[in-house]
Amino acid sequence: MGQILKDKVVIVTGASKGIGAGIARAAGAAGAKVVVNYASSREDANAVVDEITNQGGQAISVQGDMSKKEDVQKLFKAAEDTYSKVDAVINNAGVYEFAPLEAITEESYRRMFDINVLGILLTSQEAVRAFGNQGGSIVNITSYAGTRPDPYSIVYGSSKAAADALTISMSQELGSKNIRVNSIRPGGVLTEGVAKLGVDSDSEVIKGTINRSA
Repeated sequence: MGQILKDKVVIVTGASKGIGAGIARAAGAAGAKVVVNYASSREDANAVVDEITNQGGQAISVQGDMSKKEDVQKLFKAAEDTYSKVDAVINNAGVYEFAPLEAITEESYRRMFDINVLGILLTSQEAVRAFGNQGGSIVNITSYAGTRPDPYSIVYGSSKAAADALTISMSQELGSKNIRVNSIRPGGVLTEGVAKLGVDSDSEVIKGTINRSA
């Protein structure tokens, strides 16, 4: 990443594990001041902070549910109180549940859309305020499932498609404010969460994702 992120203040949501933790570590290694958000895994988030600081970087952890406006505001306040500004936000926080159509519940639907879509909206609103006239960057971690959904991912895939649409619309709206908005669509990644589903690197899920993405 060169010097692009040196001394930049980067908020990474859902950064206690998996992809988010990897992003936080990489940002810290590149010289960014990292704000590691977590919903419930405090120990894991603090471990990510320790990894960054032990290598000479700067980082803090902040608890917060990104589907709740007050928690989002608390996250940004902690970032600004500690580092005086915010330069970039990586919207990585997300949840997934896979189920056949007849087993989908209102609760699981709302949970996925609240985190995967409303969470991006709320953090982006707060990011625009925090960026001010200096502008900044918003990166939304979406999924290949938003454009190429699989069976049993009706709600998850729909929430990621909504996140992609939100990204495109925000990029068009915020460009004049010197705010860049982009999305990254990972394929299958063997994170802790995926492992809990009983998926390993030799599984047909991972192989199928790689083949479909090629």
